[in-house]
Amino acid sequence: MSVVQQIASLPDHDRRKFVANLSESELYALMYEWHYWARPEQLTPPGNWNVWLYLAGRGAGKTRTDAEDVKAYGLTHPKSRIGIVAPTYADARDTCIEGESGLLGIIPPDQLATWNRSLGELVLKNGTRYKLFSAEEFERLRGPQHHRVWCEELCAWRYPQETWDNLMFGLRLGVHPQAVISTTPKPTKLLKELMQRKDVHVTRGSTFDNASNLAPAALAQLKARYLGTRTGRQELYAEILEDVEGALWKRSMIEDYRVMKHPELKRIVVAIDPAVTAEEGSDETGIVVAGVGTDNHGYVLADKSLRASPNEWAGIAVAAYNVFKADRIIGEVNNGGDLIETVIRSRDRQVAYSAVRASRGKQLRAEPVSSLYERGLVHHVGAFPEMEDQMCSWEPGQSSPDRLDALCWALTELMITNEPTADEQIAALKRRAELAQARAVLPRGVQGWPG
Repeated sequence: MSVVQQIASLPDHDRRKFVANLSESELYALMYEWHYWARPEQLTPPGNWNVWLYLAGRGAGKTRTDAEDVKAYGLTHPKSRIGIVAPTYADARDTCIEGESGLLGIIPPDQLATWNRSLGELVLKNGTRYKLFSAEEFERLRGPQHHRVWCEELCAWRYPQETWDNLMFGLRLGVHPQAVISTTPKPTKLLKELMQRKDVHVTRGSTFDNASNLAPAALAQLKARYLGTRTGRQELYAEILEDVEGALWKRSMIEDYRVMKHPELKRIVVAIDPAVTAEEGSDETGIVVAGVGTDNHGYVLADKSLRASPNEWAGIAVAAYNVFKADRIIGEVNNGGDLIETVIRSRDRQVAYSAVRASRGKQLRAEPVSSLYERGLVHHVGAFPEMEDQMCSWEPGQSSPDRLDALCWALTELMITNEPTADEQIAALKRRAELAQARAVLPRGVQGWPG
């Protein structure tokens, strides 16, 4: 129990008396000194560690924990350089700086100099600078140097290994540069490697550790909906869940053939599995962009899935069609009927569109696509954590999630509807062997398209 929680637990009369007797400086300290508010596991650990990895469930206070760590470092180390990396630039800005647990809310106002929202740079009066970066643009980390870095939601990074490597090359200022990581865990290759390192201090936590700061109604709803489920074990209790027995996809089927770049693509499609409502609790609309290369391998380029109105998801799909220069949008019409084409045409009448109808069960549609992955013929260009979670947790017989459905429609259109010839299949197998051989000689931690 934190000091503030102990004060809050006093009888009303005693609590009021205690606060009334505090001086102005004591009140100021109580407001901004983290050790009064933190649970023991939220305090920066002692020891000669290089990485502090805080694995915790949603709402456990992990963002606040790492924000307080880099706040304290910046205030006590004038003119320091601190990097903040989140899945996207918007995440870094909206959560790490401007969010309820962000730096603007926890640093004393009299210590702040400037916050440049467009540049993503927060400066303290003592000269310390916090700089924001997106894990979607890891090349921007090649130049900057840092004394300390904060990695927010590491397991949701699009390019985890490449972002981490570039970040570590720049973590070289000061006597002992360190990295702090806050994330809900997923069984990614990078996370597993970090947890095996002796210089990494691991702290574990759950959503319910922070129950005193969360709405009782929200906690009750989370328990009712997720307690005892795989989702609850991961998102609430921060368990690292491995492959599901009986699932058509294994993590290794994705991880072993992940790439950073793709060859020239012969075709690109945007596949839509629509939700007909956009209310809270409604299904998501699956929107997946994929292509087939000159090597006849499939390449998953983007997962734009979201919960939105038909007009909104149509706009996202058309934007993806134009950005990726796709050949066609395809949409499942079983639930949406003519809705998809109608809303797509309302956004852009020139889009090439085809409707697909599910005439077979989901398992029969998914198994050929799973086989492509098993044979090493499909590559994810970067990481798509939410979609990959769905792939590796779905078992035949269950209702399949929308991201997975959209993925299957895209790859079916590209690679199964137009099955490659025997010569093309032999060439693809040779290319798979070349890729495996090239990966075997790449330096540790480097991923990319060889050649």
